[in-house]
Amino acid sequence: MSETRIIKKYPNRRLYDTAISSYITLADVKRLVLDGVDFEVVDAKTKADLTRSILLQIISEEEEGGEPIFSSDLLAQIIRSYGGNMQNLLTSYLEKSMEMWGEQQRVFQERTRDFMGGDPMEMFNQITERNLAMWQAMSGLSERRGRSRNDKGDDGDGGKEDGGDR
Repeated sequence: MSETRIIKKYPNRRLYDTAISSYITLADVKRLVLDGVDFEVVDAKTKADLTRSILLQIISEEEEGGEPIFSSDLLAQIIRSYGGNMQNLLTSYLEKSMEMWGEQQRVFQERTRDFMGGDPMEMFNQITERNLAMWQAMSGLSERRGRSRNDKGDDGDGGKEDGGDR
């Protein structure tokens, strides 16, 4: 298992990733989260853990920038839960719910990948080949029916080959 990556936050609000010896942005920290990298953000001077604060800042920016996850009503309910005797229960419930959500997403992606054969382009190629084969089979069937009718002398005039009455 890899070590926890340390990110130092300096008084000028800059974040320094000690693993790559470079300053990073909140977008870079978000990428670490998405990539599943274990990290901790610490105050460069006091060594206080600032990880939650940085994660909340990322969530805040995400909520402002696009389609929000948290409705105003939900945020109000969460705020009302602070300090009450049910706060720990809510924390546990939300954590377990997110774990379940993540597991369901993982299973869904795995099943989708299995269904598609792992490569989306391969899946589209297979579908295209099946569709082409189906069209060719239908075309061949149509041609055989046409030949079959002509072989029986059925050229579409109701069996009157010479055009006259018998």
